[in-house]
Amino acid sequence: MHPASAIAALWLIWVISWGAAAFWADQPEKRAGFQAEFPYRAVLVVGTILLFIPAHGYHGRLRLWIPNLAEAWLCVALIAVGLVFSWWARLHLGKLWSGTVTAKADHHVVDTGPYGLVRHPIYTGLLLAILATMAAKGTVWGIAGAALLTIGIVMKARLEENFLHGELGTAYDDYARRVPMLVPFTPA
Repeated sequence: MHPASAIAALWLIWVISWGAAAFWADQPEKRAGFQAEFPYRAVLVVGTILLFIPAHGYHGRLRLWIPNLAEAWLCVALIAVGLVFSWWARLHLGKLWSGTVTAKADHHVVDTGPYGLVRHPIYTGLLLAILATMAAKGTVWGIAGAALLTIGIVMKARLEENFLHGELGTAYDDYARRVPMLVPFTPA
């Protein structure tokens, strides 16, 4: 198998399994709403399109580097680690997970497992996978896509932070003071 095929397979498996797992989440009691979510969703869609423009066939200014085979397989490994980390976080969150910014019945702060390392471990795992995908591609489109996806993820994380502060109050504020937002082992 070629590293590019492995990258495509990892992302495809993640997307299909992530979408299928949406059916075992509890129903939300309160949502941030379409208007609040539209800006980050638009940025994420454009970023995704740019990141996944195929890298083959680009030369010169659009292809900034071509990783050697060892570097490409290292990127594959980092993508796998990031996607597995995001799945660990999702499984740990259980029925409290939602693809939108919501509060569920009996919503509470989860601060164990990956949520003891960062407040948004799903996004942390995705960012690692996104940056490794960009590194494997080496294209201007890949860099632009990764930049937009990073911006979109930070936008969504901040929206969630504000929403959870409003829903959970001091319990979430205490958690936010103890645990970093996206990068493990950094100051909160």
